[in-house]
Amino acid sequence: MDRIIKVGLVQQSCGKDIRNNIEKIKKNITKAANEGSELIVLQELHNSLYFCQTEEASLCDLAEPIPGPSTKEYGELAKQLGVVIVLSLFEKRAPGLYHNTAVVVDKDGSIAGKYRKMHIPDDPGFYEKFYFTPGDLGFEPIKTSIGTLGVLVCWDQWYPEAARIMALKGAEILIYPTAIGGVGTDSLEEQETQRNAWQLVQRGHSVANGLPVVTVNRTGHEDDPSGNTIGLDFWGTSFATGPQGEILAQFGKDEEGVKVVEINLSRTEYVRRGWPFVRDRRIDAYQDILKRYCK
Repeated sequence: MDRIIKVGLVQQSCGKDIRNNIEKIKKNITKAANEGSELIVLQELHNSLYFCQTEEASLCDLAEPIPGPSTKEYGELAKQLGVVIVLSLFEKRAPGLYHNTAVVVDKDGSIAGKYRKMHIPDDPGFYEKFYFTPGDLGFEPIKTSIGTLGVLVCWDQWYPEAARIMALKGAEILIYPTAIGGVGTDSLEEQETQRNAWQLVQRGHSVANGLPVVTVNRTGHEDDPSGNTIGLDFWGTSFATGPQGEILAQFGKDEEGVKVVEINLSRTEYVRRGWPFVRDRRIDAYQDILKRYCK
């Protein structure tokens, strides 16, 4: 018997007012739930502007504990609506120690689990190493009332190792809250090439592991507070795939709102029988993958 779940993707722009952002998110979560979503995925660091365009220590005041105010507020909404929600929060673990953390709240409002972003970028406009300590929870799927979720975060998208380990540990779906876009120093043509590569690599994770993928990105323009650049134009184009990389739903670049998609979790069994990549892995010959470089 097919196991079909309805997944809601929430893509939106963010402004300076955190309370307004949260209310906008909650409205979209409610809309997704009313349209039948059982699982709702939000974008990376959704409560605020993407603050990593600059290195400013005072912005660490945005961080919060987990459990904390956001898990309480969104947890109450999850319980009210009877849905599972994937959050993306700036976690304050201890004074001066912070993580970029995805949190899954279950239908009863409880925290089902969390994942701390493992791969941390440090690029123009994306100075995340200044703020975030690399994750230390490993690649562990999170069990929920609607299935086992392989939750990763943004920059993790480029690493097949992360997706593979989640798959090997029993994830039924790969989920990526995301904040990625173009910087003004790149031409529009180059930005489009990068955006296509970003989507293509994740579709590759879907194919290689026989798993559906759900990726939710930010949209809109956000200024560089320092004034040193023209800021970031987030790519939007949040999407969901089936286990052969087929696109099931996709937003436009500047589109805001909710899309609800049906995903058949049982199809993984069918796909892996036809394309038995997991069966044919040569685990005896992969030692070099643990080296930084082989020459």
